[in-house]
Amino acid sequence: MRSDRGPRAPIALRVAAWGGLAFMHFPIMVIVLYAFNTERSAFSFPLQGFTLQWFGEAWGREDVRQAIGLSLRIASLSTGIALVLGTLAAAALSRRSFFGRELVTLGFILPIALPGIVTGIALLSAFRAAGIEPGVLTIVAGHATFCIVVVYNNVVARFRRSSPSLIEASMDLGADPFQTFRHVVLPGIATALLAGGMLAFALSFDEIIVTTFTAGTQRTLPIWLLNQLGKPRDTPITNVVAMGVMLLTMLPILGAYALTRRGEAVGGEGK
Repeated sequence: MRSDRGPRAPIALRVAAWGGLAFMHFPIMVIVLYAFNTERSAFSFPLQGFTLQWFGEAWGREDVRQAIGLSLRIASLSTGIALVLGTLAAAALSRRSFFGRELVTLGFILPIALPGIVTGIALLSAFRAAGIEPGVLTIVAGHATFCIVVVYNNVVARFRRSSPSLIEASMDLGADPFQTFRHVVLPGIATALLAGGMLAFALSFDEIIVTTFTAGTQRTLPIWLLNQLGKPRDTPITNVVAMGVMLLTMLPILGAYALTRRGEAVGGEGK
């Protein structure tokens, strides 16, 4: 019987691959492990004991709850903007050829390819030139610049795989543009929208470089974690919050992967 799988990789290559994964995830496992440590002051080996005390203390702190709430609000707003603008851009650029289309496409993709510090400095300079004070809206605008790319990449790929004849048939049968979008276009791009939205939310929620330049006095959860590095007595609580951030960002990414694993590529994970 023929197997659907290709030839197996050499043992050395598989060991190297698993070793690379272990190396990348080892710091994460250390944080997770020490979130349950009974010792408060620092990382001590071996662990002194097992406790759930820090989870209750972390949730009981007002600054932690405020940072989580702000990050959730910013991620939701950024994702909403990205879904609308990214979908409109994908619809416009996937169906029509016009002069300068490749340049416009490059303009959409460029923010996710640039280093975050370049984007952050550029945004801060633009806001200062416009007389806009850094705050929630400037953070949302900064996050939307790369969240749009994630949605655009997913939706434009879906549009290019779908047949234009379906839209033409719908219009020929008497459907108006709204009915065509609702009953033909939207079902066809629904999973791409959902996957792109999940990835955009995850990227926005834990983004720190662009946020540092656009936040002003606002403290999102990643900025709160950065400030905690100088407070060794809060190390267990910091570990608990960091573990929560990792779990909260991992779930949308896994969900997007599950939605697109059947041959539908997800664009923009690399950020």
